[in-house]
Amino acid sequence: MHVIEREQLEVLSKRLNDEPRRFIQVLFGPRQVGKTTIVKQFIKKTQIPCLLISADAAPNNDQGWISLQWDNARLKYQANEQKELIFIIDEIQKIANWSEQIKAEWDADSLNDVNIKVVLLGSSRLMLQQGLSESLAGRFESIYVGHWSLTEMQNAFDLNADAYLWFGGYPGAASLINDEERWKNYITDSLIETTINRDILLLTRVDKPALLRRLLELGSIYSGQVLALNKMLGQLVDAGNTTTLSNYLQLLGTAGLLGGLAKYSPNTIRQRAASPKFQVHNMAFMSALQPKDFAQIRTDLPAWGRWVESAVGAHLVNATFKDGLKLYYWREGNLEVDFVLEYKGLAIAIEVKSGYAKNTEGLVKFKSKFNPHSTLIIGKGGLPWEDFLKLNPKSLF
Repeated sequence: MHVIEREQLEVLSKRLNDEPRRFIQVLFGPRQVGKTTIVKQFIKKTQIPCLLISADAAPNNDQGWISLQWDNARLKYQANEQKELIFIIDEIQKIANWSEQIKAEWDADSLNDVNIKVVLLGSSRLMLQQGLSESLAGRFESIYVGHWSLTEMQNAFDLNADAYLWFGGYPGAASLINDEERWKNYITDSLIETTINRDILLLTRVDKPALLRRLLELGSIYSGQVLALNKMLGQLVDAGNTTTLSNYLQLLGTAGLLGGLAKYSPNTIRQRAASPKFQVHNMAFMSALQPKDFAQIRTDLPAWGRWVESAVGAHLVNATFKDGLKLYYWREGNLEVDFVLEYKGLAIAIEVKSGYAKNTEGLVKFKSKFNPHSTLIIGKGGLPWEDFLKLNPKSLF
């Protein structure tokens, strides 16, 4: 493995080293993508004294833990001649009512001119929705840390493009790819189950956790396909109504596991009414929940085409969290466009062709109907998918 520095390290360093105490910095994103590693790399480089603690060490629902740790940070700050300190709390969402406590301590330091800069780390966007936007509005800015790209996995682990397409962008699992069964167990047990248990079930009410898990399994298997939620009801054990499934799909998306792309339409109501297109956020989920192995799928051209399309979709989805893009699909009758990427009112229609017969009539129809900013073919006859996975989708605009 080669040590790499992700782009978020530079952003964090600039804000903490070069700027005065102004905002709480929040690093958030899926589990096991390197948030803690980024802050440890920062600590090694900065000249400012740092204190890193983890809420994993806190007793459950300990209302006084944050206050106690903050007092320790203030003692370290007072002992420091520079009169400056960076206080970092990992896994902050584990503490009950954490946002109110952070607000109280931060405001007290602001009132008393205590120059303690604060960094919070959390592994779910639910944290932002349930805490930051409510209690800490105007006091924070966020840095999204997403799944690893093809370029990052190649630079760190010499992973080739086909292997990335199957095993996805999880650095912690890269050492296991030569033992595929062990790799699948790691992804399902250490990543998927941990994310569901700690980033969904602990943070929100889920009446049917078995249904949520089954939705993740089926949605991952059908990644890249449009499937009506009411048709899925017959496949799901202990199924609820479509509203429940839709809510669970949204929860899986906020946790960085699986999302449902809406149909592109200038009419927002029609967008919401259409069936979702399932899309994994990391190809590891699609492959780990698939009974077949890499060799079987790689030699099955239509099946491999689904992996290519889903990898393109995962790359685009991760860009939406980081760069403010929006992602949809489009369908009218038998005509379809795989992805519609939108930014500042401009739309790009994207079709993925991975080697098997697939016409471009959908692109032609979409272009005549919506006059998009541009159209793009990825794969056969267009930009190689390997090259697309290395570029920043925002650069297409």
